[in-house]
Amino acid sequence: MSRVRPVPGGRAVEVEPERVQGWIGRFADRHGAVDIRIREHELVITAADGATATFATRGGTSVEEVVANLTRPRRIGLVLVRLGGHSVGVAFGGKVEVSATDRKQVHGRNKAGGWSQQRFARRREGQARVALQAAADDVFRVLVPRLAQLDGVVLGGDWQSLDVLRNDRRLADVFSIAEERVLDVPEPRRTVLDEAAERARCVEIVIQDTRATGPAADRMDTGEGA
Repeated sequence: MSRVRPVPGGRAVEVEPERVQGWIGRFADRHGAVDIRIREHELVITAADGATATFATRGGTSVEEVVANLTRPRRIGLVLVRLGGHSVGVAFGGKVEVSATDRKQVHGRNKAGGWSQQRFARRREGQARVALQAAADDVFRVLVPRLAQLDGVVLGGDWQSLDVLRNDRRLADVFSIAEERVLDVPEPRRTVLDEAAERARCVEIVIQDTRATGPAADRMDTGEGA
């Protein structure tokens, strides 16, 4: 599962909240002296070489207060779905408290032509419909009764499957508090949900600069190996 994803003009990295302050120091080491501005719900870092790093905050008027608020445990809803499989849960402080995981068979695409292909496609569409309905039912059962307890929702999986769930009117309130990011996850299983619960704690920092980027730069900016 990748902790780095491309965004327009740069990339976004996931950083554990307790490592954010150290990450800012390493960003300054790489890019030069930094100017830090804290707005109502956002912290913006501008470096001497023009690079910027931005992330959402949950209050605070200093870096120390911002980090303290980011490290405070939150109760997060998790919705991971890929065609044929899903895992849904509630996590507090990175630990799953309640969950539901299921898998339904959905055949791969058939490259054969003619009538056989059409029949196979109809069968596959039916399987996909059943699988996504099961996912929506579990989201409704696990998350909707607990919405008042949640501080937010983090999504993961593939966009097409998530969009099907997003169009289920029963789940409108779930998706209304979902973060913009979508975690890159493999086939959802309970172990994948546990890892997603840890990743949901992370602060997503958007980096935009003119420096060369790539795997090595991404590792440095995420603080990996530090």
